[in-house]
Amino acid sequence: MSSAEPRVDQVTRADRLSPTEIADVLALARVAGDTDGADPFDEHTLLRLRDPDAPAVHLVARADDRALSGYAHLDTTDPGAGVGVELVVHPAYRRRGTGRALAGGVLAAATGPLRAWAHGDHPSAAALAVDLGFARARVLWQLRRSLTAPLTAPGLPDGVTVRAFRPGADDEAWLALNARAFAEHPEQGRWTADDLRVRLAEPWFDPEGFLLAVEESTGRLLGFHWTKVHERPGSARIGEVYVLGVDPSAHRGGLGRVLTAAGLEYLRDRRGLDRVMLYVDESNSPAVALYERLGFLRWSAHVNYHRG
Repeated sequence: MSSAEPRVDQVTRADRLSPTEIADVLALARVAGDTDGADPFDEHTLLRLRDPDAPAVHLVARADDRALSGYAHLDTTDPGAGVGVELVVHPAYRRRGTGRALAGGVLAAATGPLRAWAHGDHPSAAALAVDLGFARARVLWQLRRSLTAPLTAPGLPDGVTVRAFRPGADDEAWLALNARAFAEHPEQGRWTADDLRVRLAEPWFDPEGFLLAVEESTGRLLGFHWTKVHERPGSARIGEVYVLGVDPSAHRGGLGRVLTAAGLEYLRDRRGLDRVMLYVDESNSPAVALYERLGFLRWSAHVNYHRG
């Protein structure tokens, strides 16, 4: 190999990472996210990365100076449904074969179907996916809206009130509602009590920003708008429509629009935010139409690639 040719970094496999290695991966993710304008890992991967007992395969790429140059996370919770993959390369170590070496490690480590997210829909990720036999299967849009623009707050349907979530008291009823509201969703509808518990313990969790629509006569939960605030040093604060759901029995009554507006007002008036984002599947036409009517515009795309 001539000195002019790029060196391929060494990729090693581990079933667990040390606390120092986890901190290094999180730091790498922050640098890549700041450079690319899109974080390389979704919340699910970040939560699992910090959980030493979560079943996963970790692929770590290091340069000659032992610096962390790249990382791939393989979620092996349900291999039959497909191993989830997220991969990132440090901006300072790109264009030297690191991404392709990590991808090769993924193919060697996993058996069965693979599901890989490319956050930001970068052309380099699309090219690598095509070269490795992955097919574009799903697109998740990030939409954004200014909170300084006027908000239209429709009135609540008769017999319905909105209150804050009560941790410990509303858990089971909310999980049941979430499962009904997202029965066809590949991830959200499968949440368990552990999935909820982990998020309720996150530093960002705010019960006052977890709004529930309740039928006054029975106390039955009809819908919800769970908001979230992203706060990171050096970045502007931004709110998120974290999860919005309505019981199928309460569809077509305008409750989704009411709950969306209530959450946006909370983020603006109670949390002092001036912008908000959300994620929605490109294929979910009713939800996309609702958000666009509420003033949301497309900001970026995240693509899920499948390989059988």
